[in-house]
Amino acid sequence: MSITIAWIILFVAGLLEICWAVGLKYSESFTKLIPTIFTLVTLMGSMYLLSRASLVLPIGTAYGVWVGIGAIGAAVYGIVFFNESASPLKIFFLCLLLVSIIGLKVTSR
Repeated sequence: MSITIAWIILFVAGLLEICWAVGLKYSESFTKLIPTIFTLVTLMGSMYLLSRASLVLPIGTAYGVWVGIGAIGAAVYGIVFFNESASPLKIFFLCLLLVSIIGLKVTSR
């Protein structure tokens, strides 16, 4: 697998991480069947794709980017759909996280 493909796979894994993280909220502690199934399937897909990307990318980089994509995505989803706080400080730190993800990408092999 090429490094470009590994980065694409890692990005998709990060998107799936957003899905399962948000799915946790909709599953209401795994008491709702359809959201629970969605959460578990996207969790498995996300983990599988992370494992595939980590065959090529350094695990520290892959894991950091994966977590960062999930954290930013879940936070933005919460702000937009759950009316969670969007304080300037929160937005600032989400931007720092984005810069960190970009930094990991730029400095990886």
